[in-house]
Amino acid sequence: MSKQISIVIPLYNEEESLSPLWDWIQKTLSDKYTYEVLFIDDGSKDDSWKVIEGLAKNNSKIRGIKFQRNYGKSAALQKGFEACQGDVVVTMDADLQDSPEEIPELYDMIIKEDYDLVSGWKKKRHDPLSKTIPTKLYNWAARRITGIYLHDFNCGLKAYKRSVVKSIELYGDMHRYVPALAKYAGFTNIGEKVVQHKARQFGVTKFGLNRFLNGPLDLITVAFMGKFGKKPMHFFGALGTLMFLIGFLLIFYLGIDKLFIHQNARLLAERSEFYVSLIAMVIGVQFFMTGFISELIGRNSTHRNVYLIEKRIPESSNEA
Repeated sequence: MSKQISIVIPLYNEEESLSPLWDWIQKTLSDKYTYEVLFIDDGSKDDSWKVIEGLAKNNSKIRGIKFQRNYGKSAALQKGFEACQGDVVVTMDADLQDSPEEIPELYDMIIKEDYDLVSGWKKKRHDPLSKTIPTKLYNWAARRITGIYLHDFNCGLKAYKRSVVKSIELYGDMHRYVPALAKYAGFTNIGEKVVQHKARQFGVTKFGLNRFLNGPLDLITVAFMGKFGKKPMHFFGALGTLMFLIGFLLIFYLGIDKLFIHQNARLLAERSEFYVSLIAMVIGVQFFMTGFISELIGRNSTHRNVYLIEKRIPESSNEA
């Protein structure tokens, strides 16, 4: 039976936060909505899964997936998106920094205002400057590159139409760019809502300094895949044509110069311009070959990322 809301909560070592979070969700949604909560345990080393099992014993609204090892937030969200059944899918973090009290308004924005996606904006953050300043720079770059004018791309609290999450695939660290992936999939009605940001009560953040390197690289990947993922030859072919044309025109000029203008000048093989033209044409051919190979891979690839699931609530024998 379809639910009104699916709440997808990826987590890693958050045993102390799970019971208070579940109580908070129940208190907020009570009997006003039909909903399900999917806890995606990303290979936690603590007792997070035991807590989820305990909560699920007394409530059929709770579902759980436990990965065999830590794959990352994108993998957890992807499995949650595949399993969810709600008309509106809400994602939030398990650390109690995202407030479930925002969910009813997010739901109304999707259902009543017909947004495809609504992203939270933590306008007032309870984070150190070492995190807020890079976040501002990252959001500025993301707005410029994707053309989506959100203040906070990386906010974990978001709401989607079910058709959105069923149309995209997350891998690597692409969870930061779900709005861009949705836009490139054809869902352009993207909204934003100011949401509360609570201070962390338990544990420590799970994100390290590597996000400052991975974030920009993933942004470039998303921008490229969004524009040229289905037609890589348009990108590599254009570069190849340009480089080959530059090289050809240069060597053509050198030939005309040697044959008709400066016949007594140095041999072509003694001129540096000759080698520059050859290199330009070789690079042009390489770009063409890259484009052809990319087209072949794209048209024949059936690969999907495989995440090994150790346990599931409720138990199912259908997992390959």
